[in-house]
Parts: sequence; structure tokens; C-alpha cells
Amino acid sequence: MIPFNRPPLTGGESQYINEALGNNKLSGDGPFSQQCQQWFESRLPATKTLLTPSCTAALELAAILIDIKPGDEVILPSYTFVSTANAFVLRGARTVFVDIRPDTMNIDEQLIEAAITPKTKAIVPVHYAGVACEMDVIMNIAERYGLFVVEDAAQAMMSTYKGRALGTIGHFGTFSFHETKNYTSGGEGGLLIINDDDFAQRAEIIREKGTNRSQFFRGMVDKYQWVDVGSSYLPSELQAAYLLAQLDAAELINANRRATWQRYHDGLIPLQKANNVSLPRIPPGCEHNAHMFYLKVANLHERTALLSHLKASEVLAVFHYVPLHTSLAGQHFGHFHGEDRFTTSESERLVRLPMYYGLEQMEQDRVIESINEFFCQN
Repeated sequence: MIPFNRPPLTGGESQYINEALGNNKLSGDGPFSQQCQQWFESRLPATKTLLTPSCTAALELAAILIDIKPGDEVILPSYTFVSTANAFVLRGARTVFVDIRPDTMNIDEQLIEAAITPKTKAIVPVHYAGVACEMDVIMNIAERYGLFVVEDAAQAMMSTYKGRALGTIGHFGTFSFHETKNYTSGGEGGLLIINDDDFAQRAEIIREKGTNRSQFFRGMVDKYQWVDVGSSYLPSELQAAYLLAQLDAAELINANRRATWQRYHDGLIPLQKANNVSLPRIPPGCEHNAHMFYLKVANLHERTALLSHLKASEVLAVFHYVPLHTSLAGQHFGHFHGEDRFTTSESERLVRLPMYYGLEQMEQDRVIESINEFFCQN
């Protein structure tokens, strides 16, 4: 069976983990955490970055930082993972779902302004498959209405929009290092990207259970104490050590995934020309990171049949999100603004193919051949 995913492994993880075990510092914000954060701050670049146990935690941190309160509204796509909504719902916000663009599966930037009300506090664009939303338009809307922008860039590390790293354009950005992502910190993990220096100090405090502990260790205060709301948003040094090995090989991993993405694309172009499938589109000015390769078929019935065919061929492909506004919680905590023209119908057509660092060319060819077989038989 060709699996849908294999967590990336570069070879340096064991060495760094053993070093971390010998440092007598496992609880977080040790040397490996600092090296990872320095890598991001120089590579992106960003004002400040903070490792977190997950992207979910990073989103929750952002929600606290922008002072989300009960009754506030947050605009986001319905076609996303539940964490995008939960982080703000936990603070009492109402989620306002907006339709997506069928070409990128990203939020339709032309529909955002109409969804704004006096209660709107933030826009949360999700860069689906590591392909950028139209951030110029979104940032312009946010500036005119005095709104925060929190980029859910969980899938978008190493992706850019007009030369700028995703996650660094809004007021905040978040990355995921879950084992299904391009880079992992050993199963889970995340990063909060802070693009406004005014929030940097408070972010440290909230992340450290609401204490000024980080300032104490830097010698800025003579004792640390509880000074704000907060929670435990620090990953362990073992997670950071694992991640640092991945960052050392970031360009290699990116190039390998991009090559796989291109091989799929080239191999499936004939099916697109024959109108059997639709393939991903990368808009001008966007550099993607090959987080996933998906195709779209005619409808839900055909998707179910294709997934069954691939499984019988020992290829594990999957569908993706069930739109949040169709779920029980989505209906309770928010609403869909306007018409659902594409969110549900496009989500029912989408099939994700196996995609991971080290996927062999012969395995990629098997996937392509199995898809071609399906359409030859139907």
C-alpha cells in the first residue's frame, strides 16, 4: 500500500534529540527552541516568532492577543480545519463563514467586505494547500475597517505571496508542524508569527501561563509573577530538537515535494484536457510549497468510486474537510454569509493524493496509472 502520508525524516533528528536529552532542559524555551525561532525570524523574516505545541495553540494565542470577546465576529472560510474556528469560538466569538474561490479553494476575497458588521474583529484567511489568498485585497479591507488579520498558514511554510512569506503579511501568522505537514516537530507542533512589535512582549507572557518568566530569565525583572491571563503554550525541547533537524533540510524537503507535485501535474494533464478532472491552479505571484496535490472529479459519487478504486489498487488517497458551516457546532457558533455557491460542491469533488518527502518516482507513477485506469474503465 502506498500510504497517504509519511512524516518527513531527514536523519538528523536522533542526534539533536540525544543532545537535548543531555542538556537537562526539556520543558521548552531551551537552546533548540531558541535556534528554531531564530531560524524563522531571519528566514521569513518576522518581528518575533514563538514555538507552540500546535498550530491550534498558536491560533488561540492570537485570539487572546487581539482581545476577542463574547459577541465579536470573525470572518473565515468554512472550508478549513476546525481549529481555525475553535480558537476564536473559545473566546466567545461568532464565526462568519464566507464562500471560497473554486480555483484555489481559498476564501473569496471579493465577498469579505459584505460580511463585515460593527461586531467584526478579525479576518482569518486560510492558505489552502500552501497557496496564498489574495492578501493585498484582504489587508486593504482590514486597514479600511480597522480589523486584525490572522493568517492561518498551517499548510504554508516556504510559500510566498508576491515575494513575501505567508504568515508574515497579516498582524499574525501561524504554522503547523503536525506530522502531515511538510515539516514536523515529531508529530505535533506549531509557530506563532508576530508581525507587530507591540504584541511581542504580551505574547511571551500569555504563552508562559500569564507570567513574566521570560523577562526574569533575561534579567529584565528581579522576580517573575502572574501579570496577565495565559496558558501553557510551550512545546518541549525534544519537539524543538526534532524540528531543527527538519529546518536544516528545509530546502531539500521543499525541492523534493515540488518535484513530486510537478510529476503528478504533468502525468495528469491529459485527464484535465479530456475534462475528466480539474487540477490545482497556482495564481500569478504565488510560490507554493507543494503541501498537497489534489484533483477534482465530477461529483461526490465519482469521488467515492475513485477513492474505492485507488484503495483496491493499494493507493491510499483521501478527501478533505467537511465544510464547517454544515456541522452541528458550525451552525451553533456561527453562520454562513451569502450563498454557498462553491464551498460544499467543490469540497465534494476533491481528492488528495499521496504526498510526502521521499515518495519514490515509481510510486508516483503507480498513483497516476491507477487514476488513468479508473477513467479508462468509466
